[in-house]
Amino acid sequence: MIDAVLKQEIEELKARVEKVVLPPLLKEKVLDMIVRLGRVAKFGGYSSEYEKVTHYIEWVVTLPWDKETDDQVDLKQAQEILNKHHYGMEDIKERVLEHLAVLKLIRQKHAISRAPILCLVGLVGTGKTTLGPALAEVLGRQFARIPFGGMGSALDLRGQSRLHPDAEPGQVIKALRRAKVKNPVIMLDEIDRMAQEARADIMGVLIELLDPEQNAQFTDHFIDFPFDLSNVLFIATANNTTNISTAVLDRLEVLQMPSYNDEEKIAIGRDYVLPGAIQEHGLSPENLTIEDEVWPQIVRPLGFDGGIRTLERNIQAICRKVAKLIVEGKGQHFHLNKVNIKEFIPRW
Repeated sequence: MIDAVLKQEIEELKARVEKVVLPPLLKEKVLDMIVRLGRVAKFGGYSSEYEKVTHYIEWVVTLPWDKETDDQVDLKQAQEILNKHHYGMEDIKERVLEHLAVLKLIRQKHAISRAPILCLVGLVGTGKTTLGPALAEVLGRQFARIPFGGMGSALDLRGQSRLHPDAEPGQVIKALRRAKVKNPVIMLDEIDRMAQEARADIMGVLIELLDPEQNAQFTDHFIDFPFDLSNVLFIATANNTTNISTAVLDRLEVLQMPSYNDEEKIAIGRDYVLPGAIQEHGLSPENLTIEDEVWPQIVRPLGFDGGIRTLERNIQAICRKVAKLIVEGKGQHFHLNKVNIKEFIPRW
């Protein structure tokens, strides 16, 4: 016989499943698992089996099988949001707006989108990764990111069978759980940087993710039940396309991210990076001002082009120095000019 405590736990597990909206076949499958769990408990071995079943049910009931957000596609507002997050890149922004317009028309006709997935290709620091959250903000969708850098197995995407000890779902299912809706914007970040030995297998899974004929029935090995990804908006990034298979490229529209000259970097640093860095470091605009004539030194402190990431680090270093001086009581306002700039920028 099952003692009262075990019986109560199993009933609570069953009640939890009954509360959520699941696909009918999956709900039937899970309830059968709970019935079998009660039978196993009569003959011992309860602890290990209970752990496996509860772990599985925890994942199943927290996935957004029926939850989604409504797209808010306003192209004028979208233009404003893209301009707020990214300087220049007019061709890229125009293509994104076209993509959104097509998406809106497709949704109005309740059709499945078969437009190519956008793939942003460019050097480090050109704004590829930050375009994903901006796109999600434009649509009013949730955002999730799957990093491919160093990914060593297709199982990282598709998950492991529950027969394996410590099995977990793959990154796709985890991204959906984090987003809490079934139609987020999911960024497939740096799809050219996976481990060489796993490239062929991972590219095979990518084809399934990006193909609208297949992704409506995407099956994670751990969940072992199809999940509809047709409403997910995927966007990919890469440093180059050399290591991306032809079959995957065929499902992508490659957009080449522009590199920036010094004048553009100064505008990015002054108008985009600095205001954010001031806020992140607990400062206010009154605490720090920078003369226009010193921005070239911030962009190229050692005389060479270090890229946007180096520019961000230099500005953050300036803000840290100012924060330290304020806390030490050495002033409340610091004005950087040609005379004192070397005291604030990194020396390495």
